[in-house]
Amino acid sequence: QVQLVESGGGLVQPGGSLRLSCAASASISSPYAMAWFRQAPGKQREWVATITSSGRTNYADSVKGRFTISRDDAKNMVYLQMNSLKPEDTAVYYCNLITGQLPWGQGTQVTVSS
Repeated sequence: QVQLVESGGGLVQPGGSLRLSCAASASISSPYAMAWFRQAPGKQREWVATITSSGRTNYADSVKGRFTISRDDAKNMVYLQMNSLKPEDTAVYYCNLITGQLPWGQGTQVTVSS
């Protein structure tokens, strides 16, 4: 079964940028879109962004205009470019199919704080 490994998180000041990466152990070509999710302390996991196999993207209103999702199927990679970060973006970030049906990875911690 495909395994997902997220990386690229860290501590950043408000207004800063980070680029998250998601490495899949096998092909991520699927009828389903790939997505990024996040979970803040004490909150449920929430959807952040989606990218279909054809490259169509969709974003949660809270990140629209600041985050960009992309994918490289040749490398089995999905990325999330995060700009103009806000403290409320602090969370553990995960990638998965939009259905969430793959085993969840360990996620990558993003902390936005001055």
